[in-house]
Amino acid sequence: MPKVSESGSDQSEDPTAGSGSSPRARVFVALKIAPGIADGLARMALELERFPVRLIAPADIHLTLVPPWNEVSIPGAVGKLRGVAGRFGEFVLEFRHVGYGPDPRRPRFLWVECAAGPDLAQLRASLLVAFEQTDERPFRPHVTLARLRANGRTIARKCPIDRELALTQRIGSIELLQSPAPGEAGYRPLASLPFGTAPELPRGPNGV
Repeated sequence: MPKVSESGSDQSEDPTAGSGSSPRARVFVALKIAPGIADGLARMALELERFPVRLIAPADIHLTLVPPWNEVSIPGAVGKLRGVAGRFGEFVLEFRHVGYGPDPRRPRFLWVECAAGPDLAQLRASLLVAFEQTDERPFRPHVTLARLRANGRTIARKCPIDRELALTQRIGSIELLQSPAPGEAGYRPLASLPFGTAPELPRGPNGV
């Protein structure tokens, strides 16, 4: 089964909804997982290839801090992200456990639960304030490896995956990513901002 990006229902909204509105990009803030670690995690999900699941491509594996929203001004969003990133330093992210979630009795994902110091929760809280976003769900740091399309309990029973991990990654930057348009795959990096220093922006066709 081919790998696809993690997109889900977020793509159902029209980015240009509203008469006369400016074009909007569907963006979110995340931590990028290092390629070597992402490749290893993605291999753990290959056991699910024979089931109705959506595997996440290694390049798209990430830890979401601010859920997707429709953004009118990418430069404005980059400025807000710069303001938050400058107040935080590097930290270590721990990959502790791979299994089904968020509720093992009604699983919807194969994911890796992560842990970090209190700085991670403080970083997320600062980002939500900066972007005027809310997320009422309890913060459970994780990276998704596969989305279960249907009958998650049966998939989990037929292919039990429940493993402790001992992986760590030093996180030195934070990312602004754009979700793919309907029918497309892969997240587009809009900005990668090192903590506590000036940002490094990838060049794009529109100069942002």
